[in-house]
Amino acid sequence: MSYGYGSWKPYVPVAKRRAQAEREIKKQTKRGTSLQPVRIDGRRIAGSFWGKGWCHHLESFSDYENRLPRGRSYVRNGAVYHLEIAAGRVDARVIGSSIYTVSADIAPLKRATWKALKQRCAGGIGSLLELLQGQLSEQVMRVVTDHDQGLFPQPGEMKFSCSCPDWAGMCKHVAATLYGVGNRLDRQPDLLFLLRGVDPAELIEAGMSTPRARAAPGGDGLAEDQLGALFGIDLDPGIETAPALPAASKRPRKTASRQKTKVADPAAKRRTAGFRATGKSVRALRKKLGLSAAEFAARLSVSPASVQRWESAGAAQLKLHARCLTALSRLHRKAS
Repeated sequence: MSYGYGSWKPYVPVAKRRAQAEREIKKQTKRGTSLQPVRIDGRRIAGSFWGKGWCHHLESFSDYENRLPRGRSYVRNGAVYHLEIAAGRVDARVIGSSIYTVSADIAPLKRATWKALKQRCAGGIGSLLELLQGQLSEQVMRVVTDHDQGLFPQPGEMKFSCSCPDWAGMCKHVAATLYGVGNRLDRQPDLLFLLRGVDPAELIEAGMSTPRARAAPGGDGLAEDQLGALFGIDLDPGIETAPALPAASKRPRKTASRQKTKVADPAAKRRTAGFRATGKSVRALRKKLGLSAAEFAARLSVSPASVQRWESAGAAQLKLHARCLTALSRLHRKAS
């Protein structure tokens, strides 16, 4: 819908939109705002299993086909200068003839659908690396990308909002934002599971006990920190994971994960004193500081997805790395 008959805002050339987006990023950064721009090199929006799967799913709905081409153009041209994915929500800022605020509410995956997915994938995924890197059998690939019963949302499970004057269900700014999600999944595939409100560990639970999942030292398996480095993310940064079961004939060894979480010296204990890390206390601290999940995550040098997972733990105490505990305690003292 226009502002009035014949009063559409004038078209803004691509070069001007790009320059405006870069100026806005620099301005907001100077103000201390943490932005997460969508940057695309070349024409390809997404190249990974999860990123391409999201985009192909989006393009499978005829209701969107008239709006998607403009959205592709916008995201390729750098118009999405901020995009943040949280549990059940995507927030973005897009440069057009003005600066527009976009949001998309995504319903959590239905419990029955998630249960069926887990049953159909049981034993078919060897490790978290295989799942997030998309190294899956054809059968598992068909299950997780199923058009109606897979991980990707249906149109009825998405509600869009944009501050632009176009009152269509999906404007070009919303379309650009959704393509931006596909691009973001290339580097942070775990965000899809956060968005749909499910834990990827549950999907591979049955397969984790197989010999393939328990790679021996020096084998093909990757440690969790290597996996995070591969994707540029913290999969569960600071959250202690259960060590692999030792062979029956060998004496259990202390794992690297437990070594990292142990606060060994008295000075470290003093640095982490005064703050009991629970989901509720982390959320309360973030709110008290007036920070978004992305800004809070940047202060802790973790991913926004990790902050969301911590906060979803509620009153349960979090088992964090000493590094994260120290950073949280420092912020707690600052806020007090």
